[in-house]
Amino acid sequence: QVQFVESGGGLVQPGGSLRVSCVASRIVFSSYWMAWYRQAPGKQRELVARITDAGSTAYAESVKDRFVISRDNIKSTLHLQMNDLTPDDTAVYYCNTVANPEHWGQGTQVTVSS
Repeated sequence: QVQFVESGGGLVQPGGSLRVSCVASRIVFSSYWMAWYRQAPGKQRELVARITDAGSTAYAESVKDRFVISRDNIKSTLHLQMNDLTPDDTAVYYCNTVANPEHWGQGTQVTVSS
């Protein structure tokens, strides 16, 4: 079955930057619209950024102009560059397909705190 392995999370101070990555396997990665999702404690999982198979991007209003999603189809890897981080960005970050996301990975924890 499809597998996603996220990495790159950590502890960062407010205003800092972090880049998280996700390697996908057992999927024709280049054919899928892909997205980054996040789930904060006590909240539902939300989609924060997505990228089409052609490379077109879209962002949730809360991260627009601060986050950049990108993909490397050769390496079946999805990236999320996060800038100007705030405590509200603290969450576990996951990657998955846009349509019918399933087989969630373990995610990567991002904590923004001074």
